[in-house]
Amino acid sequence: MLNEFTYCPRLGYLEWAQAEWAPSADTLHGEFVHRNVDREDRRALPVGDADSPDAIHRRSLRLEDAGLGLVAVVDVIELEGERATPVDYKRGKAPDLPEGAWEPERVQLCAQGLLLRAAGFQCDQGVVYYAESKERVTVEFDALLIVRTRELLAEFRRTAASGKIPLPLVDSPKCPRCSLVSICLPDETNWLNAHPPTEDEEAEGAPAPAKGDRPRLALTPRDDAKPLHLSEQGAYVGKSGERLKVTLKGKHLADVKLIDVSQVCLYGNIQMTTQALAELVERQIPVCYFTQSGWFHGMTTGLAHRNVEVRIRQYAAAADPALALPLARAFVGGKIRNCRTILRRNLEHDLDRVLDRLVELATDAERASSAESLLGLEGMAAKLYFAAFATLLKPGFDFEGRNRRPPKDPVNATLSFLYSLLAKEAHVSAQAAGLDPMLGILHKPRYGRPSLALDLAEEFRPLLADSVALSLMNTGELKDAHFVRRAGACGLTPAGRRAVLSGWERRLSSEVTHPVFGYVLSYRRVIALQARLLVRALTGEIPGYPPFKTR
Repeated sequence: MLNEFTYCPRLGYLEWAQAEWAPSADTLHGEFVHRNVDREDRRALPVGDADSPDAIHRRSLRLEDAGLGLVAVVDVIELEGERATPVDYKRGKAPDLPEGAWEPERVQLCAQGLLLRAAGFQCDQGVVYYAESKERVTVEFDALLIVRTRELLAEFRRTAASGKIPLPLVDSPKCPRCSLVSICLPDETNWLNAHPPTEDEEAEGAPAPAKGDRPRLALTPRDDAKPLHLSEQGAYVGKSGERLKVTLKGKHLADVKLIDVSQVCLYGNIQMTTQALAELVERQIPVCYFTQSGWFHGMTTGLAHRNVEVRIRQYAAAADPALALPLARAFVGGKIRNCRTILRRNLEHDLDRVLDRLVELATDAERASSAESLLGLEGMAAKLYFAAFATLLKPGFDFEGRNRRPPKDPVNATLSFLYSLLAKEAHVSAQAAGLDPMLGILHKPRYGRPSLALDLAEEFRPLLADSVALSLMNTGELKDAHFVRRAGACGLTPAGRRAVLSGWERRLSSEVTHPVFGYVLSYRRVIALQARLLVRALTGEIPGYPPFKTR
């Protein structure tokens, strides 16, 4: 981690103090370059012998020293008598520098050299091997480099102990190819601190920045991996090599590469082998469980996210009304304004009175003095919104207001399923960001309810769930035959669920311009980004949580 801290103090803190990690093409290529030297050599490091004429090599050797407070795994150690030379493998080309290597590599080698000295060897230099250019660059451990290494080591310890993450780099060329750029959010954090919204912009949403002034888009607009939804009752999921295979009574149904899967969603009675489940857990691919009717009730992942610091801040905010209320106001205000946007886009006749009233309620919500008054404003806005929502539906589907558990009509059955899918998506994004999905800010804790996931979902309900329901019903993709009615309840047929899932995935994959940062992302990426922004707000890195509000 000393290498990372030297490269960027914020990166070192993220990886060491907050235990964040995300692979990139560069890190995966680096693992491939290291595939030989990463094979651990369990033989003991021999005591230096000045009379020995033979050179000895050890690969992937762990060294540590309590006095230095350092632990390192050295790629290769070359031993000639009492002299030891650490060799560090790098994937790229040797840089054209007087020193021969970048400072992070030189500091890392010097730290390894200090460990070898502490182990009783002579060590005055190290080697960086650049795989692409096939060059060995020698780094001398002179007094200046040793002092610099010790200074950085002490500074890293102080920073980690402070509990305060370093500020992001400003417009740095280091950021775009950093594997943690989507977690660090350097440009977004700097932008929000440099452009705090005015009161009018908080109400209507700040205009997107001009092209030359906007934050850089350092992540792909869409994720190539997609969720795998399985709803065929009795299906069986197994693993074969690098693929998931789905069968039903011995009949082949699907065959998917693991690298193309971001989630596995199981609806009802579907079996999965231990081998498949263990592989998904190892790859941090969540397995989400739904009832056959679509109620989200659980998820299997690996160990809990290691970023305990974020959850400590979350728990503190949830317990302190002064910290919780501004966040809750943002969730509700964003939701009401997005409800207005959906009505304004789809109304075929004039309803200015409704739109104006929603603006008033959103403004009041953003200035609410208590959680109780905020919930009251949310309830009034929801009643007004759903009354107008009914007028957006074409003839054939009746809607007299929201009802659930069980839903009593096709519109409510569709909305309930879509809200469950949205809660799952927010749950996955919250957990990936290091948050506890069960402890909410707006939604108070209740046994079994993912309260924070519901908080994050609020601003997306009209834009995603309600929008998909309108589209499916008004275009005829969902028909009356896609619903089944029993004992006063209404539910989707298997064909109806497939139609809803298809429309849902299309909507999540569609791209939208982020209203704050001005770049284009898929809605699925936007949900993940908003979860990360909530983390930044909880840790005090940005002035507040900016809800996603479209115009």
